[in-house]
Amino acid sequence: MLIKRLSVVPCAVAALVTLFVLDSCTGNNKGSNTPAAVAVPGGGLKIAYVNVDSLNEHYELLKTKMADFKKEQERMDNELQASYLQMQQKAEVVQKKVQMQTITESEYKNAEKEMMLMQQSLEGSKQSMTEKLLKKQDDINKEMKNKLDSFIEVYNKDKHYDFILRYSAGMGSQIMYANKQYEITKDIIDGMNASSPKGTDKKK
Repeated sequence: MLIKRLSVVPCAVAALVTLFVLDSCTGNNKGSNTPAAVAVPGGGLKIAYVNVDSLNEHYELLKTKMADFKKEQERMDNELQASYLQMQQKAEVVQKKVQMQTITESEYKNAEKEMMLMQQSLEGSKQSMTEKLLKKQDDINKEMKNKLDSFIEVYNKDKHYDFILRYSAGMGSQIMYANKQYEITKDIIDGMNASSPKGTDKKK
């Protein structure tokens, strides 16, 4: 009677994995060396970029959300493992009876059916929990993206950039090289942290 070990699939933080919005950033408004606007030679465009890796690391609200996500993920995994162990123990009891020849064929079939139902229930719970984690991750991504978009819209009213790009040191970045002269990460991080209600980072 074989029972497969189950565990919640890690979703996004490591896989939360990393959140879509913030891959890397560093920033601040007060005492920042960020240029008011940088014009591209010959093009007349004003551009800047945000390092989302640093933003992930230093945006306090996101860090809190990620920590809460991990706790929920661990709670679900522990719940699954407890159910698995309970099922495993029942299976071992039946197996011992089989070895000692103290179980009838009818009892064995009933036990086997019970194990199959428990396995199916465990699989269903795992699927449900994974879907909940994925939805929670998606909700966090959307919330963080909305906050970032809203902040940048306000931030850019007096900066007047034509483009604010997203940069990451990872392989997924579409920008292969970024001149530090154009970076505004510190402004974004400090501004977004300052705009978060006091106490938000310490909740839960």
